[in-house]
Amino acid sequence: MADISQTAANVKIISGPSGEGIAGEALTQGQPIYFVGNVGYRCDANDTAAKAECRGIVLTPSATSGRFLYAKPGAIVDLGATLTITQLYIVSANVGAIAPLGDLASSSYLCVLGGGRTTSQILFQPYVLGVQKP
Repeated sequence: MADISQTAANVKIISGPSGEGIAGEALTQGQPIYFVGNVGYRCDANDTAAKAECRGIVLTPSATSGRFLYAKPGAIVDLGATLTITQLYIVSANVGAIAPLGDLASSSYLCVLGGGRTTSQILFQPYVLGVQKP
């Protein structure tokens, strides 16, 4: 398998909590993000536990230092991609991407983003393990 292929313009929140942040780098809709204070950065399961710890999914694009909206845990999000119902999705080893659980690579940190509720929607309920796959 591979990272899900998202159409940024189709990413939207269906229901649940959202927030506003400041972009620490350019962000695109659908990317999982971690925060340092209220500044958001693209997640990366292949770097550090902190960078794999997803706390939001980007809903509006932003340039560096710009404001953006994001889905918070508990939200149902249309990821603008084809998903598998009941499949668990994780922070990818590719920066800012989402992958199915089966793609967790050795030395990557596990952060489950949630499960496919429909063929396009995920219940964003992150589970952060904080350790690398051997």
